[in-house]
Amino acid sequence: MGEAAPRTLWLLAALLALLLVAPAILGKYWLSVLILILYFAYVGQAWNILMGFAGQLSLGHALYAGLGGYVAAGLFFHYGIGPWAGVFAAAVAAALAGMIVGYLGFRFSLAGVYFALLTIAFSEFTRLAFDHWEWAGGAGGLFLKVDAGTDIVNLRGGPLLFYYVILALAAFAFILCRALLESRLGRYWLAIREDAEAAQAVGVPVLRCKMIAIVISAALTALGGVWNAFYYSNLFPETAFAVGRSIEITLAPIIGGLGTLFGPIVGAVVLAGLGEAFTDLGEALGIPGIKQIFYGLALLVIVMYRPAGVWPWLAGKLGLAERPK
Repeated sequence: MGEAAPRTLWLLAALLALLLVAPAILGKYWLSVLILILYFAYVGQAWNILMGFAGQLSLGHALYAGLGGYVAAGLFFHYGIGPWAGVFAAAVAAALAGMIVGYLGFRFSLAGVYFALLTIAFSEFTRLAFDHWEWAGGAGGLFLKVDAGTDIVNLRGGPLLFYYVILALAAFAFILCRALLESRLGRYWLAIREDAEAAQAVGVPVLRCKMIAIVISAALTALGGVWNAFYYSNLFPETAFAVGRSIEITLAPIIGGLGTLFGPIVGAVVLAGLGEAFTDLGEALGIPGIKQIFYGLALLVIVMYRPAGVWPWLAGKLGLAERPK
């Protein structure tokens, strides 16, 4: 990070310290908002590996989040297997799905919008399958028992428990992405993102690197899906695998800054802030749909005037070193 490294480290330390004590300061409402920010920051980091680092557009990441949630929740519901064990099965299931999608797409040189359509198709096929799968609850959904107390082993409890779990996941994703970017694999991804044919010509194993990217991204997204399933205690195919869920996953890194480490975090803050502001505005004016209208307009303005994302611009104002990779 060069000369700005100490400043960046201080920023990270201050942010982590603030997040650790935040539940003691915030009320229940703002704690729930902060939980959403951390969730979207986490899944945004997971998606950023595939798109921001490796340059492969996926609009079907709800597939991996939904699979992760259903696998872990189903194991807990039917067999009493706790989520700390079920999360491994969830990650493996999502990774396998990512391998299938990736092999079909990358092996046959699908890229850009064509690969994105493939990811949407797989997500929709999975939604239809789960609509008719009795073990997963079918279209009627799968519901987890809600306990009044706190059970860390089975991830049952109130918002405070889930806050610290998603905080740990977000911190883990940030550290992992930092390590990946600094590795040889990360440099290969950036070369592929800029020009896959040129990277192939100089000896970069393009197919293998793309496959690794989608497998890691899918597995990490599945962990977010497990957290989401136990936080809300219910799953429905039409929402778990919805295209809208996939779009939600992509928005934080796009708004914050693709290919950056802080981009998904900043983007998640912007998204949550706009969402809450427009929710209050819609309720005050009594106009249905105003949230969606203003939300879309605000995102359009950000994309038009800050196409590289909010974070690169903010980093320049703060004198920090990170640039879009």
